[in-house]
Amino acid sequence: MPHESAMSAGGLRDAANAVPPRGGAAASARPGGDHALAILDVSRTFAGMRGSAPTQALLPTSLAVADNDFITILGPSGCGKSTLLRIVAGLDVPTTGEVRLDGRPVRGPGADRGMVFQSYTLFPWLTVEENICFGLREKGIARARQAQIAAHYVATVGLAGFERHYPKMLSGGMQQRTAIARALANEPRILLLDEPFGALDNQTRALMQELLLAIWERERKTVLFVTHDIEEAIFMANRVVVMTARPGRIKAEVAVPFPHPRHYTVKTSPAFSDLKARLTEEIRVEALKSA
Repeated sequence: MPHESAMSAGGLRDAANAVPPRGGAAASARPGGDHALAILDVSRTFAGMRGSAPTQALLPTSLAVADNDFITILGPSGCGKSTLLRIVAGLDVPTTGEVRLDGRPVRGPGADRGMVFQSYTLFPWLTVEENICFGLREKGIARARQAQIAAHYVATVGLAGFERHYPKMLSGGMQQRTAIARALANEPRILLLDEPFGALDNQTRALMQELLLAIWERERKTVLFVTHDIEEAIFMANRVVVMTARPGRIKAEVAVPFPHPRHYTVKTSPAFSDLKARLTEEIRVEALKSA
């Protein structure tokens, strides 16, 4: 298995800021700051097994996500963060309430939502390029166009030279770069990420944060990002949503005041430390409740 690509953080940012082959921010943005996503009183209760009591994972929860926003969802383990994200993705069904994307109810999975999981979910029998093209092929896009789109996103995530490699030949960070490229290649209306960097070492995780943020700063996709990491939640987001212990609900919404483009050195600033201390206390209170 190779080490991470030797491309520096600055090189990743330069690649991420390359001109996209289609659409981009101008194509996806809608005027007036409309809400791209509306989560309306969504709850989730799981039936008990063999006569045991049902488990309420999520209390009725509402959240309005603006066009081109980047929101991180933070909370203790088992609070329903991933459940909420799966409902938005159409991979689970709410017990009550509904999710609307651009005013239309979400009834199941769709190409308008790109999902990236913590576990490596690439198809092991496909190369990097073939994985990125998977959704494009399903849409019936011409092969030449698939190759053009794949080449752009391979460069965007810093994997030039690895197009013909299979997942088993890649490190964890490189696999997640491929997964992000695959999601972006389909031009989703909203990007959903469930702790995508949770299994990576600290150095790779920091580089991946910068890479994804650079891509967002250029393309301005609407993003929901689930994480346990408070520093990551602050660095990535425009707004941090804090959830309570199970059964989860939104406890607080905290605006992140740092401008874009956002440099990694912001993590050492007094304002960042103050916000991290505030959110640490919020999460600690909920973690003690769940314990």
